[in-house]
Amino acid sequence: MTIKNSVSLLVAICFSFQIWAQQSATYTSNLAEYQKALSLYNNQQYLAAQSLFGSVKKDTKETVLLSDCAYYIANCAVRLNQQNADQLVENFVKDYPTSTKRNTAYVDVAEYYFVNGKYAYARKWYDKVDESGLGRNEKEKFYFNNGYSAFSSKQYKEAKQYLTRVENSKQYGSQAKYYIGFMAYEGDDYENANKYFEQVSNQEQYKEKLSYYQADLNFKLGNFEKAIELAKAKLKSSDKNEVSELSKIIGESYFNLKQYAEAIPYLEAYKGKNGKWSNTDFYQLGYAHYKQGNYEKAISEFNKIIGGTNSIAQNAYYHLGESYIKLNKKQEALNAFRNASEMDFDLKIQEDAWLNYAKISYEIGNPYQSAPQVLATYLEKYPKSTFKEEIETLLIDSYITSKNYKEALKLLDGKKSFDNKVAYQKVAFYRGLELYNESNFIEAKNLFEASLKEPRDANFTVRATFWKAETDYNLTNYNDALISFKQFQQQSGASSTPEHKNIDYNLAYTYFKLKKYSQTAHYFNQFIASNKKNDNVRLNDAYLRLGDAYFVSSEYKNAITAYENAIKLSAVESDYAFFQKAISAGYVGQDSKKIKELEQFILEYQKSKLRDDAMYELGNTYVKAGDSDKAIQIYNRLSAEYKMSSFVPKALLRQGLVYYNGSKNEQALSKFKQVAGEYPDTPEAVQAVSTARLIYIDLGRVSEYATWVKTLKYVEVTDADLDNATYEAAEKQYLDNNTDRAITQFNGYLNQFPNGLHALQSHFYIAQMYYKKGLMDNAAPHYKYVVETSRSEFSEEALSRLSQFYLEKKDWNKAIPLLERLEDEANFPQNVVFAQSNLMKANYQLESYNKAVSYAEKVLANSTIDNKIKADANVIIARSAIKTNNETKAKEAYAKVETVATGETAAEALYYNAYFKNKETKYEASNTAVQKLAKDFSGYKYYSAKGLVLMAKNFYALKDAFQATYILESVIQNFTEFNDVVTEAKAELSKIKAQEAKTNSSVQAGN
Repeated sequence: MTIKNSVSLLVAICFSFQIWAQQSATYTSNLAEYQKALSLYNNQQYLAAQSLFGSVKKDTKETVLLSDCAYYIANCAVRLNQQNADQLVENFVKDYPTSTKRNTAYVDVAEYYFVNGKYAYARKWYDKVDESGLGRNEKEKFYFNNGYSAFSSKQYKEAKQYLTRVENSKQYGSQAKYYIGFMAYEGDDYENANKYFEQVSNQEQYKEKLSYYQADLNFKLGNFEKAIELAKAKLKSSDKNEVSELSKIIGESYFNLKQYAEAIPYLEAYKGKNGKWSNTDFYQLGYAHYKQGNYEKAISEFNKIIGGTNSIAQNAYYHLGESYIKLNKKQEALNAFRNASEMDFDLKIQEDAWLNYAKISYEIGNPYQSAPQVLATYLEKYPKSTFKEEIETLLIDSYITSKNYKEALKLLDGKKSFDNKVAYQKVAFYRGLELYNESNFIEAKNLFEASLKEPRDANFTVRATFWKAETDYNLTNYNDALISFKQFQQQSGASSTPEHKNIDYNLAYTYFKLKKYSQTAHYFNQFIASNKKNDNVRLNDAYLRLGDAYFVSSEYKNAITAYENAIKLSAVESDYAFFQKAISAGYVGQDSKKIKELEQFILEYQKSKLRDDAMYELGNTYVKAGDSDKAIQIYNRLSAEYKMSSFVPKALLRQGLVYYNGSKNEQALSKFKQVAGEYPDTPEAVQAVSTARLIYIDLGRVSEYATWVKTLKYVEVTDADLDNATYEAAEKQYLDNNTDRAITQFNGYLNQFPNGLHALQSHFYIAQMYYKKGLMDNAAPHYKYVVETSRSEFSEEALSRLSQFYLEKKDWNKAIPLLERLEDEANFPQNVVFAQSNLMKANYQLESYNKAVSYAEKVLANSTIDNKIKADANVIIARSAIKTNNETKAKEAYAKVETVATGETAAEALYYNAYFKNKETKYEASNTAVQKLAKDFSGYKYYSAKGLVLMAKNFYALKDAFQATYILESVIQNFTEFNDVVTEAKAELSKIKAQEAKTNSSVQAGN
């Protein structure tokens, strides 16, 4: 080696030593900083430690030191809850895969989260740990912590997997068994739960916790005595919430042991889950009270069970029904038994509930379906029932007592037994009466005849005979009516019927319609003789018609006596009697008396419908007495005061004749032309033309007559003979009651002579015949013709019939003008009443409530109207008051309706009786009215449905939630045809359920 090389080597060695010395000093310095950072970490000064570890990591290149610094930096980030903590740990594992701290990092992070109660985070990191890299003690801790973290996160399957690995661990075994037992308890595995709890129950730290669970476990395992013992022991040391749960365990255990008295105080002490009881809770307390005979308290619990659809609910509703029965609350019991009968969890309870439901339906009525339907359905469902004979008996009677005759007829159809035929006879009779009162005479007659075909009960046979006669009378079948009235009179037992007292009156009227006046007088005299002390309205009418019979028989003195007797009663139509008496005086030759009485009539009866008649008759009598001037004056007065009277054309014609007979031809022609021009198509017009023709001939002005007569479309002078002959042929068929042939010939006449001399009469008679045959669509155009021509003797009846036609079609706008005319023009009081009563109805339908009420008050001012019309008038007033929010007036009107109404009107009035009592918070009284509605008027389903909604509101106000919700649900299910009622029921049900859901966990608001 040369000196040069030796020197070079020496220099190199010195340089290397210098570098090593420098590196060694740096490492030593970094190590010192690292130790300082570690000390800060161990003293939990994580932020300072993290910063120092970062500085060391930055300055060192030593792999181990870099790895350790990265580990602690990530660990500090976890403990400082820094956002990038998880990523730093993941980076550490990734960057230093061979680090001995890799597994430790996962464990440390997991344990940090575990200690701080962040079990979901802990689970995430425990899942990353390599179990094989852990020592025995570390593994036990890992298993327990991982299992507990899973338990706390309610991941019971994973929790059990880890905790069972340490259940025999000295350190962790007791805790693991406790948690395994708890998970078994939560999973309803009571046997295993009890097994694990028993293993740790002697340890003080678990003793307090386990006492509740063991009590509950024993209860759930059916060890009720043990459950009571454990729960009672725990009660004194429990907090308020635990006392509630323990009370439930004790109470329900006593309940299952049938020790109901002991159960009650503990069941009552239960506060519910989150302050709410369930249907089962209410059932148990209710049943305990029921078994103690405390039915009011039982009801107060049972009726909180809403919407139950299980065996417990069925049992509860059945016993609720029995409790109601014990307290004689049959309407409430009906609903409870009905509900229980609709469930099939226990078939014996279902059958018993059905039986009770059927019996109570018979006793008090049923608002959901008719009592006969319920009874019949029970027999169909349980044909072998031991109560079959009893229910069949009730079924027969219920057809009558339910008054739902329409439905009863359907149920009786085809039933052949003797008892059913007896029932059918009665039901057909009563249904016939209903239809008769609704003026449906054809169907009423069919039912009276059907009743007569089953002559099982003599009383109903007699009564049906009478009412068949009445329907025939109203259908203008007077001969048939006479036969039936006579049959009624001759039947044994007739004298004991309510119809008998008026049989003479009815016979008299029938003979009157048949124009057999001597028999008419005979029967009216018999009626008067036996009815002088009662029924003044009918007695007055009998005197009037007796007078008429004598009058048309030309027995004028007897007529005068009858009319005078009518006047003495000071009843209705005294103006008619006075007028007829005056006319009769003329017929017996007392013209001066006739004139005096007619003058008196005109003065005293200013509002009489006969005042224009009186003026016309007075004018005629003046003419007869030769006082033409007075005659002309009264005729002029008639024309001025009664422009619309049918007597105006007659009076004008008479004036023309007076002038003609006095040789005042021009004045006569003026009157005749006025009649012919203003009153075409009337008999007066025809006579006026005929007399004018004579005057023109006398004056030699025939061409002037011809010119004038051509302006009159209804005069076809050359066809007059053919016109008369054709009409007379048709009229003969009409008078001979050959209806079909008469219709054909009258139609033939009108086709040939559409503007003929007898067109008016022909149209009227055709209309009458079509009406009698029930063909109103055919009759209407002919009545319309009569109504639209000048006023005549046919106008009044045509107005009545045609307006009735439009009323039945609910064409109110067409009916009203006709009714207004009828009210103004009618001579017969009954037609005035008809017009006014239907004007009030039509105006109500058109929402003209003030007009409707005005007409109703007019109707009520008439003291002679029958109860049905009174009821209708008060109903219109009441309904209008409801529509205009005047409930005070409505209440008063409906109260009046209720005293006189029948059928649907009575049902409506009874509903409002209940409605106003509800408004006044008289809930029980309101329910009583609804019960009466259900029993007596179940056939009128709309008001039954509305009444039920009202009843539900009443029950809820009386704190009976079951009744309220059950009724509303039944309405929604059973009355779908009434949208308004169902909508109201749904809204009310939703409101109740929302309220009940606050205290009953079994109720879902809005469902």
